[in-house]
Amino acid sequence: MSVKFGTSGLRGLSTDLLGEPSSLYTTAFCHHLQQAGYAAKGDVVLVGQDYRDSSPAIAANCMGAIAAAGFTPVNCGALPTPALAFYGQRKKAASMMITGSHIPADRNGIKFYLPHGEITKEDEQAISAFAEKLRGTVEPATEEGEDEASEALAGFGARCTAILPDDALSGMKVGVYQHSTVARDLFIAILEHYGADVTPLCFSEEFIPVDTEAVSPETVELLKGWAGEHGFDAIISADGDADRPLVADETGMPLRGDLIGLMTANFLGAKVVVTPVTSNSGIEKNGDFEVIRTQVGSPYVIAAMEKAIREGKEGVMGFEANGGLLTASPFRPAGDTIAPLPTRDCFLPVLSALYLAHRDNRPLSELAKAHSLPVADADRIKDFDQARSAALMEYLRASERNLADFLAPIGTVAGTSDIDGLRVTLADGRIIHFRPSGNAPEMRCYVEAASAGEARELLKKGLALIEGFKAG
Repeated sequence: MSVKFGTSGLRGLSTDLLGEPSSLYTTAFCHHLQQAGYAAKGDVVLVGQDYRDSSPAIAANCMGAIAAAGFTPVNCGALPTPALAFYGQRKKAASMMITGSHIPADRNGIKFYLPHGEITKEDEQAISAFAEKLRGTVEPATEEGEDEASEALAGFGARCTAILPDDALSGMKVGVYQHSTVARDLFIAILEHYGADVTPLCFSEEFIPVDTEAVSPETVELLKGWAGEHGFDAIISADGDADRPLVADETGMPLRGDLIGLMTANFLGAKVVVTPVTSNSGIEKNGDFEVIRTQVGSPYVIAAMEKAIREGKEGVMGFEANGGLLTASPFRPAGDTIAPLPTRDCFLPVLSALYLAHRDNRPLSELAKAHSLPVADADRIKDFDQARSAALMEYLRASERNLADFLAPIGTVAGTSDIDGLRVTLADGRIIHFRPSGNAPEMRCYVEAASAGEARELLKKGLALIEGFKAG
């Protein structure tokens, strides 16, 4: 069975999640809620989903298990993950999102939320322990649940339309790449609320996995084609469950997620920014805020944000290299006060980037260049067995000689960071970072260099070295 916790929730093949596994982990979640005092029997548990073909059946299994465990399942339908989390916070209810985010269509997952926000790594361990105890005792069942889809979506929409001043994007031409993201309809409604001239693009009934951290060449070609054809100021989109933004400039070139996060931090006037080690190394030099680096994954970002709040710090927010943005403090940047939402959201960063460009009357490409960040790039090798990834990382960490020999075709090692994966600073200042995916058979490579050409070449060579690795 492929089902296991990764960097963000439970993931696995759709066929492995259907039936007993989804029922088992939902039952384990309900046991954890009760034992930890987060909820009592009879309390509501919200369930949302993305547009994958397998999501409705898995959601029905989960709601059946919620009912069998003595809780009350509520069906929030297809909606963005941040919308479900926001609704759960308002109702003080636990929730579950059926989504595989950006991973291939034959896979799916479940994200778990406590009444106050995302589960921690400790919660994951507790749920897994309950699942082991209950294995073989849970009978799969299905349930429709009480329908609160419109209420959940409306509440989040109201939050999004309070971020900017009225008509803040008036006259801005924005394309919305709809594909199969659950953000597609809400994006259009919110942008039109702010006065933008919106053009929907490429609606798809079939699920399309869009990774905003490693935008495919095919997607970039689409974006550039639409930009040239329509003369957009920007094109926006998101991944499948809408917790990661995609913002392309007026030429159709996607902006990196960490740059969008940086723009949002400056827009919000943040005082503390928490971000993983994979985010651009130039962030520290581009804002008047403290930067805290973490491992990759929203649980680590949230843990560091919570620590900052406990220490009495204000203006605390975080973002990941994929652009998913989290807030731990209330902010009032341009419209009404925005309540904290400590889970990844694509709407706030999209609106922030568009607003800054429109307010300053500058193309997004110029706004991006003004930050003078090192040029970063990233990609992944798909279908890279996780055992092979583990063997590669073990080899690189085994000795300085192994690492030096492996990277000899690229450069000389000057320093390393082992926070998450292996991040290597070369003698000439370039950076290359190897990291196995936590939830898919993929090996990721991140690079930084002085120019786009150097970054592309370094990434090409890094991927080639990964491909050429043979486990001993």
